[in-house]
Amino acid sequence: MKTALVCGAGGFIGGHLVQRLKDEGYWVRGVDIKQHEYTDLPCDDFQVLDLRSERNVRQAMRAAMGDVSVTFDEVYQLAADMGGAGYIFTGDNDANVMHNSAMINLNVAKIASEFKNPPKIFYSSSACMYPEYNQLDPDNPKCSEDSAYPAAPDSEYGWEKLFSERLYFAFNRNYGLDIRVARFHNIFGPQGSWNNGKEKAPAAMCRKVAEVGDSGTIEMWGDGEQTRSFLYIDECLDAMRKMMESDFMGPMNIGSEEMVTINQLVKIVSDVSGKKVNINHIDGPTGVRGRNSDNDLMREKLNWCPSKSLREGIEKTYAWISGNVERGVEDVVDPIKGPEWGYTEFDGSGGGTKVVPVSDSIHNYAETAQLDINDKFTQ
Repeated sequence: MKTALVCGAGGFIGGHLVQRLKDEGYWVRGVDIKQHEYTDLPCDDFQVLDLRSERNVRQAMRAAMGDVSVTFDEVYQLAADMGGAGYIFTGDNDANVMHNSAMINLNVAKIASEFKNPPKIFYSSSACMYPEYNQLDPDNPKCSEDSAYPAAPDSEYGWEKLFSERLYFAFNRNYGLDIRVARFHNIFGPQGSWNNGKEKAPAAMCRKVAEVGDSGTIEMWGDGEQTRSFLYIDECLDAMRKMMESDFMGPMNIGSEEMVTINQLVKIVSDVSGKKVNINHIDGPTGVRGRNSDNDLMREKLNWCPSKSLREGIEKTYAWISGNVERGVEDVVDPIKGPEWGYTEFDGSGGGTKVVPVSDSIHNYAETAQLDINDKFTQ
């Protein structure tokens, strides 16, 4: 039986990946700084650990049988400090985003390379690492894998992703670490953030449409003519698994080539909902003017490409989010967050959300109490 460690299993993509790996017969350990908020994961083992700690990453990577010299067949490194435009592009969270994510990746790469038989590592980079200068024209963005340099990401989140890509490739060259690096383009679907300040455009628009009546009005940042492509979670998982089974290290885009404006995204959501919706355009962070996945390399290396339409994914996502809205369900604020992670809450002004730090005592929970869970994993 193959074994896999999913770092970031408490998040949106990680939670879905756990289910996929279990369906394929893997023994799976999930690790995150928090439990999954929206579903009970079918992990064989789940550990709440702060992966910014080298000691915690070492504990997480020791395989299930308790032998400290044995690690997993595969490690999926999805853990990161991230969110939607309201979290990434304000500048308020730049230092935390870079520090937290870089620390996790530095630990994962270093500790994986220490094993006699290191695991195969999948690292989830992001399209946010592509240069801003190639994404100024909403109708003709350039996001092929070979367009990354000269580097000029439009956010510190993108800079950290680019740094960590180079980190994993350096560990491949110097230590023989078997890696796969993928650049995700706006992955969406059910069981992810939808109302806590870290939601991305598809979830945000589904929520806003679900909350208004027919002929209601929703707010949108910018003029709505910025373009993006969005990939439904199931096809993201298909691409991840195919890449892991291939001999191509990457980097490789994982995204859809169905590019739409954000106005068109709202039109799809409103059509799915059966409502007519009006849009009030307001000032707010919007990111680059245009972005679309270039999948030529994926076709070449995997002989495969996503084929599902955006509407198909929106139908499933809207059904899940509108159901939450109808039941009066509140999105979840992470209960285990350190002051440098923070959490989001409504600021009471009607303008959105703000990041609020919590106490050191909660942060330290992941660093101390969790180490007692598996004392069998001794140094």
